[in-house]
Amino acid sequence: MSLALEDHLAIIELVSLHGHLVDDGSLDRLDELFTADVVYDLTDFGQEPLSGVAAVQEAAWALGAANPVAHHVTNVVVTAGTDGRVQVRSKGLGIKADGSCGSVTYDDTVVPTADGWRISCRRVSARRTPLGGMTKPG
Repeated sequence: MSLALEDHLAIIELVSLHGHLVDDGSLDRLDELFTADVVYDLTDFGQEPLSGVAAVQEAAWALGAANPVAHHVTNVVVTAGTDGRVQVRSKGLGIKADGSCGSVTYDDTVVPTADGWRISCRRVSARRTPLGGMTKPG
């Protein structure tokens, strides 16, 4: 499937909007990002995947002051599939109130809806080791 430039740009803006909404505390607007039945996979952080927008909202509220004060997304790569779905891989940087920083990789499945593109599945993976833990062969 070929992706129109307008769709490509809309998907990049969708992924970028996440940080603005969360950092502003606009969790009531997460339906602008996610399908109603989104799967938000946090297993890399020792948590069960969240199911649905309400569960994602509740998890953010429960984290409270431990949430990053700033989410930054970069290195967005959009790959169109043959089934109408789009795979999006991006890097996320989270800045905590104490100035510490963490890095994650977002692997998203994005689908077209009546309201525009939405993330139907997001897997968040922590970046803990350089080079993905790989070492030079031989």
